[in-house]
Amino acid sequence: MEKIFVTQPVLPDLDEFVESLKDIWNRKWLTNNGKYHREFEKALADYLGVPYISLFSNGTLALISALQVMNITGEVITTPYSFVATTHALWWNNIKPVFVDIEPEYCNLDPAKIEAAITPQTTAILPVHVYGNPCDDRAIQDIADRYGLKVIYDAAHAFGVKQNEKSILNFGDLSVLSFHATKVFNTIEGGAIVCHDEKTKKRIDYLKNFGFAGETEVIAPGINAKMNEIQAAYGMLQLKTIEENIEARKEIARIYRKKLEGIRGLRLATYNESLQYNNAYFPIFVDEKEFGATRDDLYYKLKANNIFGRRYFYPLISQFPTYRGLDSAKPEKLKVAAKIAEEVICLPIYPDLEEDDVNRICSYLKI
Repeated sequence: MEKIFVTQPVLPDLDEFVESLKDIWNRKWLTNNGKYHREFEKALADYLGVPYISLFSNGTLALISALQVMNITGEVITTPYSFVATTHALWWNNIKPVFVDIEPEYCNLDPAKIEAAITPQTTAILPVHVYGNPCDDRAIQDIADRYGLKVIYDAAHAFGVKQNEKSILNFGDLSVLSFHATKVFNTIEGGAIVCHDEKTKKRIDYLKNFGFAGETEVIAPGINAKMNEIQAAYGMLQLKTIEENIEARKEIARIYRKKLEGIRGLRLATYNESLQYNNAYFPIFVDEKEFGATRDDLYYKLKANNIFGRRYFYPLISQFPTYRGLDSAKPEKLKVAAKIAEEVICLPIYPDLEEDDVNRICSYLKI
């Protein structure tokens, strides 16, 4: 049987990409704010409905830089239920992560538990839009405003997601995107920071280019995190097909929901009709008692049949050696996240996944 992986990258038309490469070869301008970089940045901001966006070579460097841009220090409240890059970005900035539990419906940081974690050293909140589900921005922002905290969203899963017809990338002080090969929209590797004003945009652009503000002027100890021309040209082509790719994902998610509805012990992610999802992931949650088998039983059953789902996110970040010594990482403080991490499997979803393959996957989900 053919292997089915949790995701498969969407690639642009090869002939069109070769034409872009020929143009880059002729120009001999490979990086540092070239033609394709400038065009892609503008096109991306227009598509996403955001005022300012700055491109990066990858999402992790974008997240590390976002913390620098906002001068974040001390402690930052964040979630244990995410990819490790979220917390690693804090560690690289010598910032102490303070983990707060998640809410069970959308798997996002629980606003009701944030205030109890705030100390005099807290300077920011770093929530994640898990699986592209919008965080409760209003509640988070109210807390941030009361305590004078910055809010930086890890929006790696949230490309194109809208709430009330507006991009959720406009939440908070900054939002950080990833364009990794596994994402809904990819530039092979890549990322971006979304901000609200030109002054902040300039600071971001300085910091991602060693701090240069001119040929001989360096205004801050920046980093080299620029997106190159080849990635940007690739990204421009990806924008041509993003709508049809998201529609294809939406249809696959619809089939999954129809096929899996009513299976005892399987909980599907909450679907809110008022939101414009990108269907980046299709998580299911396995209740061992109701389902009659553990999540791992099902995970390995699928694997034995060449279906490679992923346990996003297991184990919790707080359980890794770097972080598990923190007081906020104690299991008794993160009971919801721990339960969800033991139950979740993300099923394969990508635009080229055939309906027959979806049916095959679903056939193994009935014990």
